[in-house]
Amino acid sequence: MQTVTVSEQGQVVIPSDIRKQLGITAGSQLTFILENAGLRVEVSQRIHNTRPDDGYGLLTCKEPGERHLADFDVAQAMRDAK
Repeated sequence: MQTVTVSEQGQVVIPSDIRKQLGITAGSQLTFILENAGLRVEVSQRIHNTRPDDGYGLLTCKEPGERHLADFDVAQAMRDAK
């Protein structure tokens, strides 16, 4: 059993060994359940770490010809969207 201190904002730090065992990473969602005079915490959603390469190919352009990010004018695209 490990003891942690609650901050003034009601925050606690989950010890790293517990986070690793339960697969808790940044963005994971936890559910707090009151049980009698205690509190139970369950991991309701785990967020798996990803790499930038995991998103390769998700965004495609259907227009003919090759396009580069440097060729893209964000301001013009916003005007065209209106």
